[in-house]
Amino acid sequence: MSKLFTPIRFRDIEMRNRIFVSPMCEYSSTDGFPGDWHMVHLGSRAVGGAGLVMVEATAVTPQGRISPQDSGIWSDAHTEAFAPIARFIKEQGAVPGMQLCHAGRKASTAAPWSGGAPLAPAAGGWQPLAPSALPFAPDYPVPHAMTRSDIDAAVEAFAAAARRALAAGFEVIEAHMAHGYLLHEFLSPLSNRRTDEYGGSLENRMRLPLAVARTMRAVWPADRPLFVRISATDWAAGGWDLPQSIELSRRLKAVGADLIDCSSGGLVPDAQIPHTPGYQVPFAAAIRKEVGIATAAVGLITEADQAERIVASGEADCVFIARAMLRDPYWPMHAAQQLGVDIAWPKQYLRAKPKS
Repeated sequence: MSKLFTPIRFRDIEMRNRIFVSPMCEYSSTDGFPGDWHMVHLGSRAVGGAGLVMVEATAVTPQGRISPQDSGIWSDAHTEAFAPIARFIKEQGAVPGMQLCHAGRKASTAAPWSGGAPLAPAAGGWQPLAPSALPFAPDYPVPHAMTRSDIDAAVEAFAAAARRALAAGFEVIEAHMAHGYLLHEFLSPLSNRRTDEYGGSLENRMRLPLAVARTMRAVWPADRPLFVRISATDWAAGGWDLPQSIELSRRLKAVGADLIDCSSGGLVPDAQIPHTPGYQVPFAAAIRKEVGIATAAVGLITEADQAERIVASGEADCVFIARAMLRDPYWPMHAAQQLGVDIAWPKQYLRAKPKS
């Protein structure tokens, strides 16, 4: 029996296997609205056999977009645009999920294939928000240090986005607290230099991320799971690290989070990251062991036997597949074949299914 292809349940939502499509920015939206690209991109990965298909980092406010081409869900019109996508994903047997995000000081940049540089307001950009007036890099604009009313508005924006994700038909939501975006910026002492109740001690730096998780959980149905993606370390001296991530995960579990999605980095541009296969898996294993919460491993997981070992060994409960899934939307089908597992194929494709 393959552990990777064993169903997993979070609250009342069951995924048919433990292969999850990682939220990956497509930079292909107009005013936050998904289009045909998103239907085909996300829908094909549901057809391909994934257990969960997660929509890219979806901005909770226009100012929270990474780029002007990011997806968003800050209005009821966005809810209507996402509804057919969520419905199609579910019709293919996958669980539809959405990652909710505010980019913080890394907002207002060009799409990667346009250089990825910060955009000035004259070029369609805007002034980013952040916990402190510290730019991400020397060529980035100085962000506006958030006031208490800005912080309260951010919490409500995440809650409103969660309500809209529910109305659109999504069954899992994920709070993005990783990769140097707003909630991660509050967590790390490298980006948070506040002297009020939102800065300084670990307790204070966790205050906003925990408030967001608590508020999202309050508006999200009790029978549906809440995931949280964290950067388990900044890979930088004096920054956020695994011991702090373990404590944050304990607190997230206490407010009703169901899974910690364990990534890393993104806060500072000069981080020294050891990009080797499965390099972030030890973070998922440590948090799972120390906190007693389900974890997902992500990062350079590309082979079926590699994913199987991670899950079968108990290092993580499931895997998020990113670039490998971009290269092959049918990665789960091919992984099943390699592992000798017979899984259901879409009836439209049955004539192409290899004989066992």
